[in-house]
Amino acid sequence: MRVLDSKINRIVFLILSVLATGTIGYMVLSKYSFVDALYMTVITVTTVGFSEVKPFTPQDKIFTIFLILTSIFILGYAVSTFSEYLVSGKLFDYFKHRTVEKKITKLQGHSIVCGYGRNGRQAIIKLMNYNKDFVVVERDKELVEEIESTGHLCIQGDATLDETLIAAGILEADNLITALPSDANNLFVVLSARQLNGKMKIISRASNESSYSKLKIAGADNVIMPDKLGGDHMASLVTTPDVIEFVDRLTVEGETTANLEEIIVDDLPKKYRGKTILDLDLRKKTGCTVIGFRNPDKDYIINPEASTVLVDSAHLIVLGRPEQIIKLRELF
Repeated sequence: MRVLDSKINRIVFLILSVLATGTIGYMVLSKYSFVDALYMTVITVTTVGFSEVKPFTPQDKIFTIFLILTSIFILGYAVSTFSEYLVSGKLFDYFKHRTVEKKITKLQGHSIVCGYGRNGRQAIIKLMNYNKDFVVVERDKELVEEIESTGHLCIQGDATLDETLIAAGILEADNLITALPSDANNLFVVLSARQLNGKMKIISRASNESSYSKLKIAGADNVIMPDKLGGDHMASLVTTPDVIEFVDRLTVEGETTANLEEIIVDDLPKKYRGKTILDLDLRKKTGCTVIGFRNPDKDYIINPEASTVLVDSAHLIVLGRPEQIIKLRELF
């Protein structure tokens, strides 16, 4: 795409240069006004055959010959370039790419998902269930085409490069999930992302335990090890099967199937600010129960007391049946 960009820019520059040269030339040699000089340049370059504004002098004719020959070469170059990319399909890809870029520039507070493997796909499904805006970064062309066929925004490129992350809108993004298969690549992505956007939340995948601390030092807020989680989960099915089965039945997906919901205190009506969980009275209003509280220091309290104060920047974790969660969303 960068090659096509440079060629199109070159063609536009050459055309504008010919128009400028012709206009200035006629104004100097023939003493035309700007409008007459531009008119003569356009009819000469396009070879439409209209008559000149006034009879040419020998100098005017020589200059016009030079202008015609130059414009023919530039036109031939432009036609051959567009024909080449039109036949190969690259011109269509270019305009499609430009459309995606324009859509990404309008995003704010979106998420970036690096890698369209198994973990990346699961992350995208979760973001879709919550109607969150996201951009996928993937280097495999076939996978990019698969993503684009579903209507999602995607950037083809290497996620470890700053220019790729910038194209994905990292300067305006709130979250980044890097699920690349290589821990080294994930580390590069985390380093680049943290440098470009110090306020965003970064979540990284890791395969080896030795990578955990490195990713945290690099700037990852959370590091997920899918293999370790899978092993712990299987062992837990042996030691505490009923507890694990119950937890597995809980879901935060979708608009009509969720059992868990997060409430940000800052999003609550002002009348509840500084009040307690008891004053919120969720149980009576919605049937839901507050099972967790996260204070501004990001410390979690499981099954908080009813007297816990709803301070700014705190979060509530609420449990309920799907219909109760829907009612909760309607109220708050």
